[in-house]
Amino acid sequence: MSPPDELDGGEIPDQLLPPGFLGTLENPPAVPVPTRPAATVVLLREASAGTEVLLLRRARSSGFVPGAWVFPGGRVDEEDADPRLLGRTEGLDSGEAARRLGLSEAAPPAIAYYMASVREAFEETGLWPGEGGPDPSSPLVTEAREGLLSGTLGFPEVLERLDLQIPGRALEYIAHWITPVVEPRRYDTRFFAAVVPGGRDALIDAREMTGALWLSPSEALERNLEGELPMVFPTLHTLRALEGNHPPRVLLERFRGRPVPAILPRLVRTPTGVSLRIPR
Repeated sequence: MSPPDELDGGEIPDQLLPPGFLGTLENPPAVPVPTRPAATVVLLREASAGTEVLLLRRARSSGFVPGAWVFPGGRVDEEDADPRLLGRTEGLDSGEAARRLGLSEAAPPAIAYYMASVREAFEETGLWPGEGGPDPSSPLVTEAREGLLSGTLGFPEVLERLDLQIPGRALEYIAHWITPVVEPRRYDTRFFAAVVPGGRDALIDAREMTGALWLSPSEALERNLEGELPMVFPTLHTLRALEGNHPPRVLLERFRGRPVPAILPRLVRTPTGVSLRIPR
């Protein structure tokens, strides 16, 4: 039973945890490592059943939750605060980003989290948030992604080369998770959500991901319970928040403008798995 100052965030049975997760929990660092700023984006597309969500499977060689099914995302880079990106951003400025994320004065600035979410989605899937955006299978997109991943092109150069605008209004801020202190790699992660055109498929980069699935949130949760798709708590909680046979824009309305508290959970080993405890 959770203490009165904590909420029970549910339990993941041992067999549904990503590979290596228990070893990490049972051998925590002597001193908690500092967090790194990160951004995640939940990509949604309209389907006959309502909404599908994109999930990617992390490579087993990954240093963070290897083998888990996750949303696109990664670290916020210094370049994500490049002023040239703001010049190609529509419907969002630095002040609005700071107000929404509650980061009036911070390094990196709030706008960098938005930029990182778009960059990571593009790097890992070729997809662009919003109704427009290029076809991931286009040779120009393939070349630009490779340049970005290899470091021969910066994100501002990619936007210029493909003549892309970052659709600020398409990105909805939905969650804020901080990796528990027992983890050897910790992230302070802002979660966003955005719609992509229906029928648009992801083209993953095999260096980081080994699979991609478009599923309804309910189906993804069901397949997790069946042991097919190992996930970690933030992914599971986000999928539960998106359940319901509604179009993507209706789901995004649930989050528009509402408070987004930071969640620093505590992980507790149980006889059958790992339980999540969330501060009230």
